[in-house]
Amino acid sequence: MSLDLMEMLPGDWRERLDPLLDPIATAALGAFVAGEYAGQTVYPPREDLFSAFRHCPFDGARVLILGQDPYHGPGQAHGLSFSVRDGVRLPPSLRNIYKELATDLEVPVATSGDLTRWADQGVLLLNAVLTVRGGDAGSHAGKGWEDFTDAAIRALNDKSERVVFVLWGAYARKKARLITGAQHTVIESAHPSPLSAKKFFGTRPFSAVNKALVDAGRPEIDWGAGTN
Repeated sequence: MSLDLMEMLPGDWRERLDPLLDPIATAALGAFVAGEYAGQTVYPPREDLFSAFRHCPFDGARVLILGQDPYHGPGQAHGLSFSVRDGVRLPPSLRNIYKELATDLEVPVATSGDLTRWADQGVLLLNAVLTVRGGDAGSHAGKGWEDFTDAAIRALNDKSERVVFVLWGAYARKKARLITGAQHTVIESAHPSPLSAKKFFGTRPFSAVNKALVDAGRPEIDWGAGTN
């Protein structure tokens, strides 16, 4: 039993990732993930596994916000880093993201944690590890997802137009080594988690993203879309 992960990927992303991935390793990852879905409670639901890629086509991707792994509570993860569905209580990190957004750009704090409205504008909300066992944070780390999502970062690095890479926290900041294109911008800071939020607050990442985009002749992100 296995999942054909490449077949599940949207075609535009599959075309870019395929040359960057070891097919044997990807097949092994697909077998592992299939077994976990069959025998365990796994988040996000399988149909949301590649939501980040589905909502943000490759050609339109202009920002990456990298998370570590999905939320591991019931009903939270839906395939977009830091995001939860409408009606789900805001996780602490997302509450802090919204607080910083309000300070940075005077965007009213949203009641919905669904960040699809960002993804649809070209923000790839990608976790480095795309699945997790329920209630067991980090349980799918080291199983092969890291190589898979590193390939997505490398593919974005290969774009000739500017991409803004947002790396929050020590884990995400290690991925800066994959970003070598001089045309790109990397924005790094502490993680919005309550454990490090004091160092996150005041970093103004959202205005920094928009400035980097405008400087490259690219449209800004409407970070407040859908909040009114």
